[in-house]
Amino acid sequence: MTAVLMFIASTILGYLIGSFPTSFILARMTKGIDIRQVGSGNAGATNVLRSVGKLPALVTLIVDVAKGVFVVTFIANFFYKYLPEVDYDFYRSFLGLVAVCGHIWPVWLKFKGGKGVATTLGVAIGLAPIVLLPSALIWLVIFFTTNYVSLASILALMAFPVIAIAFGQPLYLILISAVICSISIFKHRENITRLLKGQENKTILFKVKNPQ
Repeated sequence: MTAVLMFIASTILGYLIGSFPTSFILARMTKGIDIRQVGSGNAGATNVLRSVGKLPALVTLIVDVAKGVFVVTFIANFFYKYLPEVDYDFYRSFLGLVAVCGHIWPVWLKFKGGKGVATTLGVAIGLAPIVLLPSALIWLVIFFTTNYVSLASILALMAFPVIAIAFGQPLYLILISAVICSISIFKHRENITRLLKGQENKTILFKVKNPQ
């Protein structure tokens, strides 16, 4: 009974940590706006960048990544000692999925959150940094080539489970990472439509000033 209660408690806690509405709070604090009502309407770092500013966007990114790392490391390790019969790889991967779901469907924002990319990044850092490196490289190359955050994120997400297989990662991590990435890609369906129509917004991080 104790193990069941601890599993439930850690699941709830992982979800609540994942659902912490970083972008919403920072947008309210800095500009007094509801991030869901401006720009793309997405409660994530990219929309904060476009609608609020670079510093709030950076803080949003860091906190949202940290949520994923914290859940699959500290929370998982704290509760796992009460769950001796549960596979460790499965447990950590499961909590990572829960954290990402919390970010995408946060109870505090009536289940309208971000697309899960930053928190997925944090989960990957905690679970499989060796797999993350090639995926991150794909993201960087695609983004700096096209300036499309959505396209870079979608392709990096698609690549992650494939790279996990190539690197011989545990089965549970491969399966749950595939679920996490599929959910996040599904949340990008409007971006995919705009990309196909050539209507997706580009994100320019560094604007080059024309010489006078």
